[in-house]
Amino acid sequence: MLSAQQIELVQGTIPALRENGTALTTYFYQRMLKNSPELKEVFNMGHQRSGGQAKALADAVLAYAENIQKLEVLGDAVKHIVSKHVSLNIQPAQYDIVGENLLHSISEVLSISMESDLISAWATAYQQLANLLIAAEKEVYAENLSQTDGWNGWKDFIVVRKEKESDNITSFYLSAADGSSLPKYNAGQFVSVRVDVPELGFKQPRQYTLSDSANDQVYRISVKREDGGYVSTTLHKNIKEGDHLELTSPTGNFFLQDQEKENVFISAGVGITPMISMLMTLKEHDAKMPITFIHACKNEQVFAMRQQLNDAKTALPQLKTFLACETPSDKITFDKIGRVDLSELDNTLLPENADYYICGPLAFMKAQHHALIERGISQEQIHMELFNTGNIV
Repeated sequence: MLSAQQIELVQGTIPALRENGTALTTYFYQRMLKNSPELKEVFNMGHQRSGGQAKALADAVLAYAENIQKLEVLGDAVKHIVSKHVSLNIQPAQYDIVGENLLHSISEVLSISMESDLISAWATAYQQLANLLIAAEKEVYAENLSQTDGWNGWKDFIVVRKEKESDNITSFYLSAADGSSLPKYNAGQFVSVRVDVPELGFKQPRQYTLSDSANDQVYRISVKREDGGYVSTTLHKNIKEGDHLELTSPTGNFFLQDQEKENVFISAGVGITPMISMLMTLKEHDAKMPITFIHACKNEQVFAMRQQLNDAKTALPQLKTFLACETPSDKITFDKIGRVDLSELDNTLLPENADYYICGPLAFMKAQHHALIERGISQEQIHMELFNTGNIV
């Protein structure tokens, strides 16, 4: 338990974290991955290269220091971290490695003795957070094992089908290599996939949404090929039907909440993948309540999963769609040429009592969230998922 003096010491570092947080976390990652190179198979090397993971960790450390006396404020962030950690099979011993390197990084970057009261305060603060996360992750691991055919850690899967969805998105259909059935998941959840990356010479994990309704035989992920992306490029170019991938159990806090309510799905780009999973789930359960599906894309070549959307429109007469494309198309009829602007849509598409789900690039999500709040939609009705940097263990 942190003492009042220790809390004061930790919060006294807030100005330094605001000014030098990313420099500190960049140094931390470099130090830790040099001392424990096995963790390169845990952390996203693409985000290490771009600096995205260091920035995410700096923001998280700052938020922790700022809210250290009211950790309940960080509830949603903690849930997100727990899901990412479980999806990467993070174990308690790895927290010790992270803690040691973090404390030494604070000492070395800020020129503070390891024997100082400040380092001692941060050690206690870090252990407090680690204990919180470890306990929460233990519960999720236990829940995974409680499911029929549930598992923890990395499990061997076979690619039974590979299907191109658009110019930059390909779906992979995956079955357990041991022939076991697969546990159900909530529509919108994700798995971690781990694959050997020849360019790096070691394995890398990435999180991908399960992009179809749940069944006990096959999981489907739909992967956007990112320019220079280690894992997405490997999957698109190197992985073929019959090859093996490693997966962890489905997890995540972004999923369909209530099939008996009106639901509105708002996506852009590859953000369509959890929305299709939710829509296919509603279709499978013959949902009766109104549904709106709003999607934005840059051009017709990158508009994925059109056939599934059309099939859903046939099966669900109450489904309304609104499609926006930044460039005109000769093959597909779009409702708008340009970007989605929710202020232009009426209440038949955006009912006031619906649950709203948003997924896509950060700027897109912020714009749609702001527009919904402006319309009087409550924060409790809005659910969001951002495909961004992963674990910050």
